Parts: sequence; C-alpha cells; structure tokens
Amino acid sequence: MEHKTGLSGLINLISGGAFSRFSMFAMSISPYITASIVIQLLAMVIPALERLSKEEGEAGRDKLNKYTKILTIVLALVESLGIYLSYRSAGIFVDESFKTGALVVLSLVAGTSLLMWIGDQITNKGIGNGISVIIFVGILSGLPSGIITIWNLIFTSLGFSTTGLITALGILIGAIILVAAVVFVQQAERRVPVQYAKKVVGRKMYGGQNTHIPLKLAMAGVMPIIFASSFLTFPAMIISMFNTNIAAGTGFWSVIYKFSIATSSAAVPLGYAIANALVYLVLIVAFTFFYTFATFNPAEVSNNIKKNGGFIPGIRAGKPTTEYLTSIVSKITWFGGIYLAIIAILPMLLRFTSIDITFGGTSILIVVGVALEVVQQLESQLVMRHYKGFLE
Repeated sequence: MEHKTGLSGLINLISGGAFSRFSMFAMSISPYITASIVIQLLAMVIPALERLSKEEGEAGRDKLNKYTKILTIVLALVESLGIYLSYRSAGIFVDESFKTGALVVLSLVAGTSLLMWIGDQITNKGIGNGISVIIFVGILSGLPSGIITIWNLIFTSLGFSTTGLITALGILIGAIILVAAVVFVQQAERRVPVQYAKKVVGRKMYGGQNTHIPLKLAMAGVMPIIFASSFLTFPAMIISMFNTNIAAGTGFWSVIYKFSIATSSAAVPLGYAIANALVYLVLIVAFTFFYTFATFNPAEVSNNIKKNGGFIPGIRAGKPTTEYLTSIVSKITWFGGIYLAIIAILPMLLRFTSIDITFGGTSILIVVGVALEVVQQLESQLVMRHYKGFLE
C-alpha cells in the first residue's frame, strides 16, 4: 500500500521508506553501484584510469573514488528525474510546478549523497565495506514483512491452515539449505600449490617454502548479478523518462519496456518474463567470465611467480603456467556463473505461485557475503587490538 498524502506521507518521507517505496532514500545507493561499475569498466579500456588503479597506489585509488562520487551525483540526478516523472504521471503530486520537481529531485539526490557519506564513514571505521553494509541493512529491513507473510500463510482469515503450515516449513527449510549452500560456496576455494626455490644471499638462505594460490569458487561475488540486472533495467528507466505512459502503450518501445521490467512486474505477460529470464541467465554467466578475468590476470600472476623464483609442481614456468591457471580459472568460472544464475532465478520461480516473499536468492547471497565479510573485519580488529594492548 502506498501512502501518497497526509501525515502518513510525511512520516514515510522522513522514515526512509517505512511506509512505501517513495522516500528521500528511494534510489538507495544504486547510483553509486552503477557509477562504480562504469569506472571499473572504463579502467579496463582507458590507460590513464588503469594506471590510477594499479600503479599509483593509495593516491590513485583516492582519485578513482573521487571520480566515482562525481559520476554518482550525475547518475543520481538522471535517475531522480526519471522517478519524479513516473510519480507525477501517476498523479501523486498536487503541485506539479517546476519548484516541486526541483525539490523532489534535489531531495532524492541528497538522500543518495547522505547514504554514500555514511558508507564512507563505515569503511573508514574498519567495520567493513560501507556500501555493502548499507545494502545489507536495506535487505534485512524487509525481514519483518517476510515473517508476517509466513505467519499469514499459517493463520489465515479462516483460522489455522495445515497446508499453510507445510508451505511455511518448506520455505524455512529451503531458506536454511540455501544459506548453507551460499556459505559453503563463498568459503570454498581451489588451492593451487606453488613452490619457491632456495636462494643463498651472503650467508643467509631465502625461499624454499611451499605455499598456494587461493582461488575462490565464486570469485566474482554478486557483481555479475548486479551487472546483468542493471544492464536489463537500464532501457526501462530511460524509456520511462521520455514516455511516462509507456506501460499502457503498444509498439516497439513498449515491447522493449515490458521486456526490461518483465521479471520485476507481475502485470507483464508470462512470455516477456521467460524471455527476460533467459537473457538474464546468459548475461550473468557472461559477466561472471568478464569480471573474473578482469580481476584475476593469469599472465600477471604467472610472471610474478616466475620473478620470485617460484613454480607450480609439474608445470613449467612461463607460458605453461599461464595456460594452466587459465584452465583452472575457466572451470571455476563456469561453476561460479551457473551457481549465480541458479541463485538469481529462484525469485523468478515465485512468480508461478501466490507467495510474496521479500527475500530472494540474490538477497540471501548479498546478506551472507556481507555478514561473512563483517565478521572477518571484526576479527581482524580484535586481533589488532589484542596485539596493540600487549605491546603497550
């Protein structure tokens, strides 16, 4: 239910969306995520940005972060304008003057800017990735509505429902299995052994140790899902800015719009949803390969091993090592892409049921991943505090 006017609308606006989706924080941190993706992609094709990300250390990363924030504001202005136009076409605003539009757009941009600043503070305090924590909290805010949905399955208006109880237990057991599977895959890794030759420098001997390269099964994390969903929904956002009544229309642009929002709207015909889901799965696998090989360069790792006098047992240094690492990463990436595709498709399957659960596979993937990251950060902070206290 959406509260458009009166006291409930005012409470909703200052509560960050407690009563409906339209609030100062309606865009959440999505413009920052999109800006980060764009900057990462540009860093792969623009040499100047690539040098900032790899060769210039902390100063270079600070500059990239600055560029990301500037692009975030630009994207937030565009997205907030689209949100305002869509809500204005729905007749939400009594006053549709330029001042009202400017106030709404600036308020939405200010909400995103505030969340971006809070994310920076969380990161600087060492709790974890601030943006991920904000997304984590935003997803968990839907937990009460999920609990109410499960409760209504068991206790309907007609009283206790045995069928509803069985359905609720099935949902809970499925959620537990899904969380366990996500934790297992997130923590699993393929360890490639590396052995370093002994070197004598003066009277001291260096090297001669055995170590390994840890390769995560889900090396790309949740980024391919974010890439794919942003890629699919972007056309709908642009089209709705120029034609606010596109959903009720016909023609080429109406088909593109309905295809773009097919998996997030129950009003769109099933055929659009199936086509959207197939394209979505292909994009997830493709972006998994793209992101994995963008963040892990087998040739660079092979060269570093060779420079330090190391080798993989049974594999010659140089090109054979690069080919061996590429083969392993490719197999892992296939597994990771299919795993992410299965996780992402689970919420779409609920379209064929009458159950409306806030949490989907992607949400659980993000929640579990961020939770594990925060726990690791807190453990490292505790260890640092322990040693600091011991030294003092």
